[in-house]
Amino acid sequence: MTEKVIQISDSFWNIRGSFRAGGLIDVGTQVSLVKRSNGKYVFLDSYSLTDEMRDKVNQLTDNGRLVEAVINLHPFHTLHVTRMHELFPEAKLYGTARHLTRFPELPWEDTRSEDTPLHESFAEDFEFSLPEGVDFVSVNEQVHFSSVLALHKASKTIHVDDTLMFSSLPAPARLMGVKDRLSFHPTLALALQKRGGAAEEFRHWAESLLERWGGAENICAAHTAPLLAARNSGRSIRDRLRRAIDNIGWLLRAHKLRYG
Repeated sequence: MTEKVIQISDSFWNIRGSFRAGGLIDVGTQVSLVKRSNGKYVFLDSYSLTDEMRDKVNQLTDNGRLVEAVINLHPFHTLHVTRMHELFPEAKLYGTARHLTRFPELPWEDTRSEDTPLHESFAEDFEFSLPEGVDFVSVNEQVHFSSVLALHKASKTIHVDDTLMFSSLPAPARLMGVKDRLSFHPTLALALQKRGGAAEEFRHWAESLLERWGGAENICAAHTAPLLAARNSGRSIRDRLRRAIDNIGWLLRAHKLRYG
């Protein structure tokens, strides 16, 4: 996958990079650069920028001096955190508890990416949300469902890793008029906590997300593709989220029958 930058607004840039699953299939990855209302910049997630991409970022950020923070949002997205800190050593470095455990040598801020105080400190520009009823860090390291979702208010853009996926559908579906879809990551069934009430907690979180963020116009999803208002010829994000929630109804009902 060729590295490229997508400018979504005058304050939001989504950088699409390369990631080879198992060293073979390039499923892609992402990092977003966001200009805050205070004139400083924040990276959502980490990526080992090529020299060319770093030059583009430096042009925006006064050679990196305006990069205020790097906020790592997915506990299992750890491949690029060290390089990102090397590229922007003066930026405050935030990560989840798993990031801090895996890389104790890095100068992490005490406040973690999943913590409410961090969300409050960036509340002027962002809203954050953690899925409920699921393991944030699964003991099964192949289950990468949960992440911290971020909404950039000014550009109406959701940045999300794995939890939500946007993808084009195969040719037969396109022939029937369905070009693409927004869906929850397929590991949801494994991520749901095996206890009573977990399915209802997740449903409540998803419905709340729809209510609060349904007015978003763009979604930047890792490993798949961004859904941009300028290119969206289909349903609104609100309608797509509604359908994504409806499509997992059977799974949540089955989980509730088994665990309560």
